[in-house]
Amino acid sequence: MPKGSCHCRAVSFEVSGELRKVIYCHCEQCRKQTGHFVAATSALNDHLTIHSEENLTWYAASDSAKRGFCSHCSSILFWRGNNSEKTSIMAGSFEKPSGLVADRHIYVADKGDYYEICDGLPTFPQSDLI
Repeated sequence: MPKGSCHCRAVSFEVSGELRKVIYCHCEQCRKQTGHFVAATSALNDHLTIHSEENLTWYAASDSAKRGFCSHCSSILFWRGNNSEKTSIMAGSFEKPSGLVADRHIYVADKGDYYEICDGLPTFPQSDLI
């Protein structure tokens, strides 16, 4: 069962079900809130168990989604669309070995101008997710 936590370990989690392959998101919101692009997988909400949830703060990042972060160390852990049955989980928050595999880049039309995407993965100007 994949497990993970924030930097200070005040929030930890485990996933009992299948994880999506990692998607790199280059949208402006992800860049502004993390300082770079985001690498995230996702799981069904019913398969995600969050421990010490009292240390987790949800920030309404937009009218349609929120981000979950540790209220102690500020590590961003989750992204969840309002009324979504899935939660995106930051790939770097998993313990090793995670078994995660990168799949694609989305919102590359918004990517920062200080880096290039050179890994050969598929790229999409916006989201390819519906």
